[in-house]
Amino acid sequence: MEQKKRILIVEDEKSIVDIIRFNLDREGYAVLEAYDGEAGLALARAEKPDLILLDVMMPKMMGFDVCRALRGEGDNVPVIILTAREEEEDKVLGLEIGADDYITKPFSMRELIARVRANIRRTSMAAPAPAPGEAMSAGGALTINTDRQQVYKHGAPVDLTQREYELLTFLASHPDKVFSRVELMEQVWNYGYVGDDARTVDVTVRRLREKIEDDPANPAYIITRRGAGYFYSAH
Repeated sequence: MEQKKRILIVEDEKSIVDIIRFNLDREGYAVLEAYDGEAGLALARAEKPDLILLDVMMPKMMGFDVCRALRGEGDNVPVIILTAREEEEDKVLGLEIGADDYITKPFSMRELIARVRANIRRTSMAAPAPAPGEAMSAGGALTINTDRQQVYKHGAPVDLTQREYELLTFLASHPDKVFSRVELMEQVWNYGYVGDDARTVDVTVRRLREKIEDDPANPAYIITRRGAGYFYSAH
């Protein structure tokens, strides 16, 4: 019998935890709970859950700091940030420090379950890539080592989040092919268009350009096709 996937909820509002737990239980997930950031980080370290739902504003330790600590320790568990705030800066910061996704309160349980399912499925799937150990030349100064999941620019390692790496690898595997935001959500994020996901793609592209482009305002690698989407330019 297949073991249940385990979800850690780190959220200080018990009423929200209760309704999320009820719905996750019904979907067949095992649920762990923590009501402040410090307890959440300790549980994440001890129990190694399959996914974390992480509130931003919490006692003792903010959600962003929990995520930052886990990523600093090399833990790539999928993290979905729960935020009641609409500020673009929160979403950018969450993605920048290595969160896989965010969802803004109030959210529907159907949307939350869809994102949980998609992020767990993504981690159990092998990303399209060249043969193991093979370095994929991404053109120009970029090289992608798919065995180490490391990108190099002029031979120096580039520090990318897991999602940025997956987006770059996917686009570079299909040079000069334009993908819409919806297609990127399906192929890289593993779910279709929900809510304001277009912003998630745009923020991730912007962060990626800041790290790999010589001039992010005039990108040479990840190009915008106005009204259509993004493509990777094969030099």
